[in-house]
This record gives sequence, structure tokens and C-alpha cells, in this order.
Amino acid sequence: MRLDWKNWLRSPTSRTSGSASDPAASASPAGFPRRRPVILVCVLLALVLAIGGTLSLRAAHGTTLNLVGLPNDGKLGAQLLRTGEFEVTGGEGDELKGAKVTLDGKPLRTRAAHGSASALSVGLGDVKDGTHELRVTQPGSWPTGDTEVVRKLTVDTEAPRLKVADTKADGFREPVTVRGTAAGARKITVAGRTAKPAKDGAFAVRLPRPPGRTTVTATDAAGNTARHEAELTVHRPLLRAVHVSAQGWASDALRKPVMKLLKQKKINAVQLDIKDELGEIGYASKVPLAKSVGAAKGYYDAKKAIKEIHAAGGTVVGRIVAFRDPILATKSWKSGHRDRVVRTPGGGAYNGGSYGQLSFTNFANKEVRQYNIDLAAEAAKLGFDDILYDYIRRPDGPIRKMSFPGLGDTTPERSVADVVGETRAAVRKHNAFLGVSVFGIAVDRPKEIAQDVGLLAQEADYIAPMIYPSHWAKGEYGVSDPNSHPYPITKRSLAAFAKKTRHTDAQIVPWIQDFSLGVSYGDKEVRAQLDAARSDGIKGFLLWNPGVQYHGGALD
Repeated sequence: MRLDWKNWLRSPTSRTSGSASDPAASASPAGFPRRRPVILVCVLLALVLAIGGTLSLRAAHGTTLNLVGLPNDGKLGAQLLRTGEFEVTGGEGDELKGAKVTLDGKPLRTRAAHGSASALSVGLGDVKDGTHELRVTQPGSWPTGDTEVVRKLTVDTEAPRLKVADTKADGFREPVTVRGTAAGARKITVAGRTAKPAKDGAFAVRLPRPPGRTTVTATDAAGNTARHEAELTVHRPLLRAVHVSAQGWASDALRKPVMKLLKQKKINAVQLDIKDELGEIGYASKVPLAKSVGAAKGYYDAKKAIKEIHAAGGTVVGRIVAFRDPILATKSWKSGHRDRVVRTPGGGAYNGGSYGQLSFTNFANKEVRQYNIDLAAEAAKLGFDDILYDYIRRPDGPIRKMSFPGLGDTTPERSVADVVGETRAAVRKHNAFLGVSVFGIAVDRPKEIAQDVGLLAQEADYIAPMIYPSHWAKGEYGVSDPNSHPYPITKRSLAAFAKKTRHTDAQIVPWIQDFSLGVSYGDKEVRAQLDAARSDGIKGFLLWNPGVQYHGGALD
């Protein structure tokens, strides 16, 4: 049938032969109904949609562009820019031939990625902070045309300005809040806990207990990070103690007078030996190396001793003689573990003079270090309130005659201080303080025996200077005969220690001489040293008498 389009598109009145009121009569000779203009519109619309659908399908089958390695928000920080690259990928079967990538209109370097024709690696180059326009263009042909992706990039490589306030806790089991400011930060992290800073950058993170040293991290929206090593200080309460050897504690005749001083409140702590100058461990230690070398003697029951002292209102300071250790040195040398021992440059065992040839272990040896740390951690776990290191040093004598296998590029002073820091972290987990006994001469002669007081004060809760008047040479600190003049030598030497440690949180708790060596010492001489310490603002003390017999009359 042939359609006469001209007649069909004429005015309805010219194509109507029946009555207007009779729909059945409204038909053209060709048999089309009266509603044909509506149908034509529908047919034309269908054709348009069909053509449009084809274009959409072709566009959908054009090249797909994806940006991989760029954040969705377009913010780039220093860490992300450090890699310097991102990728442009196409869809399955798409080849990125002739693709152009520009930043602010300037072309960027591209290369094929992963050996694939559908992936490009793009180098960002040196991009300055600010807002930039990234444009990726893949040439196309009719009817799809070019495919293009435009992305706004904001480059920010400046880390937040992080400041952390000094944090002091009231005790190991008390909660503590770390405060500070971090301008520009979005998130603060402290000891695994996170917080969102206020608009002015101020933050406060509450921790259930002080973790000791911890890292405070501030991160901004671009991923830039600032870090601060924070020291959460827990000050040790006033310490007034006397030394008791392991065998001394096992003796009723020596233990009972010490406990009397404690009950009279003339002292508030007992310093009980864990490992002594012979290398003997006073209780039955479970540390494997202690058992294998036969050091664990079991002279006293640690838990029972701690319980007795605590019940009398005192605390327990466990003394560990670190590197003067004849038992470990001798056993190690004989068993072939000779790097555990301080040696001569020729490889022999260093002669420790009055201490003996196999008397000092090597502080730089990992096994020796770990042995002392393990003992400290075990004691803290048992309930010792403090760990107090002694002989944490190299032997006396010219260092050119000594060799420390494992020391590497660091100094003996730094290596010794690192042991202290590692130990403090270990005992802090069990709520114990850490003190370090040092020679009096160490305050201004750090290399003499590898005791740098400034470094040690950064790693310990307190420094215990052994400023015994009998151990000073004549003329030290301008005192003609220190042993006969305990007050001035004590005052002047402790003033030097206070000055050396004033920029740290470490306290000074001096060892006080309560024994006679050349000059007879009694209540008067002991009291003179205590008075001298107080004149320097130092009220704590540790009394030393190798025979564990003390002059209580010198104590308040």
C-alpha cells in the first residue's frame, strides 16, 4: 500500500467525509484513523530515541579512564608525593594510545605500566603546595569523540605543628591525660588511642595508666604526620632506704634491726640485693641463663620478703649488679661464649685489676644486656617496687686496653644508657621504678667508666650517686680531706649532680656512707652527709654498709 503523505498531513477538515459527531465516519479513503498525527509523532519520537540509544551505546563503548593511586578527595600529602606516581587505566580491551596527561596545562611524564597497553604510569614530578588541575585525555573518533577526566588536586606537604605538654602522673595505676596542640591536624593518636583536636588544635587523650615513653602522632587531612616522643613522668615518692645483701636478709640478726628502722619510720624502704658483686642471685630466679650458669642461689624467698616489707609499710628496692659478674663471665669464657666478656684488643680476657681477670661482662653484648633486663623484669613482676642498677659501666682503666665486641659505631656511654632505657621500658610494664647507681666522678668525667650522667638521667627515674667521702681524692671540690669532712664534700658533689640533671625529670637519691674506711664513722658523720644533701634540696637517701649494720641515731 502506498501512502500519500501530502494528503495525509493536510488539515483534518479537508480529510473528513463524515459527520463530526460520528467518529466512525472520520476515516480517510486510505483507511487511516483520525488520530494519525498523534501516531506520527510517536513514530518520529521512537526513531529519535532509537538513534539516541545508539549514540549512548557507542559512548558507553568508548574508552574508560580510571585514576589509580590518587585519593578521592584529591588531597595529596608529603607521604603520597614521595612515591611520585599514579596510574591511568582503561577498561577491559581499551588501549591507551596517545593519551595525554597534563598538570596545569603542562604535560607529565608517562610510561606503560605492568607491561599492559591499557595502563599508564604517570610521574607527578615536583609539585608545589596549592591547588592544581589534572587533565587526562584519550583521543577518540566519531561518534564517541575524546574521553577526558579532569581532577582538582590540592597539594599540602606541611605536617601539623605538634606540641605536647609535660605530662606527670600521680602513680603507675592512675589514669593520665596527655595534652597539647596540633594546628592543622585531623587526628591525634597516643598509645593506640585516638582523638579529634578542637578547632584551635588543642587535644587531650586520656590513658588508663602512664605508659612511660610513648609516641604522640598528629595526622592531617592530606596524610602528613608529625610525631613527638613523649615522656610520661611518674615521680618516685621520697626514698629513704638501707642496703641489705641477700645473705644479710637471710640472717635474723641483720634483718630484724633493719625491720625495726622501718617500723620506726626512720626509713621507708629496704634495698634488697637481687644480683650482687659475685654474680649471685639471691632468690631462685627462673631466668634461663641464670639457671644455666648456676647463678640462682635462693638465699631468700623473694615473694615472702616483699610481703613482709610491704606489711611493715615499706617498699622494696631490688639492686642488680649489672656488668660486674664473675659467674657469668667465667662460665661464658669457658663455654666459648667469649664475646660476653670484656676483652683485650688481642682477644684475651681483660684483667679487671682488683676485681679479677674474669670479673666484667661485656655491656655491648646482646645476651649480657638481655640477661640483666630479664632479671629486672622478673623482679618487677614478683613485686619489687624499684630496680636499682649498680656497676652499670665498663671496667676501670684505659679504654685503649679494652675491646667490647658488638659495640659497633656507638660510644660506650650511649650503649650503657641504652641498656638503662630498655630496662626502664621492661620494668615499667610491671609498675616499677628504675634507678641507676653512678660513681661520683661520673658527673664531670663521663668517659672515665662509660657513665654519662646527662644521658642516664634521660633514661632513669632517679640517679643514685655514690659520693662516699672516703672515695674522693684529696682536694676534690676544694676539700682538702674529704673523708674527714663529710659535709662539704657531700654538699658540693651533689650540687654538681643536681645541676647536671636539672633539665631532666630524674631525681637524685644519693648513696650515703655508713661505714668506716680510714676514718671512724658514726651517727655524727652520717648525719653530716644527710644534712648536706638537704641543703641541696635532696631529702632521699640510700645508706650503704656492706655489713648491713646502720646508725639509726643519724636518722629522723
